[in-house]
Amino acid sequence: MPPRTHRRTEALSRERIVEAAVELLDANGESGLTFRTLTERLATGAGAIYWHVANKGELLDAATDGVLASALKAGSPGSPRDEVRAVALGLFDAIDRHPWLATQLALQLSRGSVTPRIFEAVGRPVHALGVPEGHRFTTTSALVSYILGAAGQNAANARIPVVPANRTEFLDTVASAWEELDPEEYPFTRSVAAELREHDDREQFLAGVDLILAGITAVHRPGEPG
Repeated sequence: MPPRTHRRTEALSRERIVEAAVELLDANGESGLTFRTLTERLATGAGAIYWHVANKGELLDAATDGVLASALKAGSPGSPRDEVRAVALGLFDAIDRHPWLATQLALQLSRGSVTPRIFEAVGRPVHALGVPEGHRFTTTSALVSYILGAAGQNAANARIPVVPANRTEFLDTVASAWEELDPEEYPFTRSVAAELREHDDREQFLAGVDLILAGITAVHRPGEPG
């Protein structure tokens, strides 16, 4: 391999490769990202790409890391609660825009490669909320699990073909079906059918974050033992 010179030019070249990879992933998912499609998108040879990334796994990691870094810039300078909400929404919106991201985050989390970045973004405000030592890992884990799980499910739902295709009509169809359920066997499900019909996915997600934050502050009040 030749010595690395003109570092800024090379950095920008790698950046463009990763940008093109993200574009292909957004359009066709992981199966749509190959070195052949990437060379066609960039109008270059495979050797030029291999000079920057060794294989598809490294490219997927770089694409994931790039999108994740942008998503976590959404942190708020406000209160710790505001910071958690901003990070959560940044991740939710990123996974909504890039549906492939949920699977890649799950894979990378299992290897520990992106865990520190996400844990740091959520854990700092958790610490600032007054969660005592010995409870911070579990508390942060609960938040991270909800954020990635709910955001990933939302992205998965968006990829499922539904009839009717219009979301409002689809929710109305499902809610109407719930309202027709046996009132003795499904009293609760029937009672929330109207909420299903009218709910907004993003608002529902944020309400879940707020519920967890309310629980954290109730259990771990500042100055009280955990």
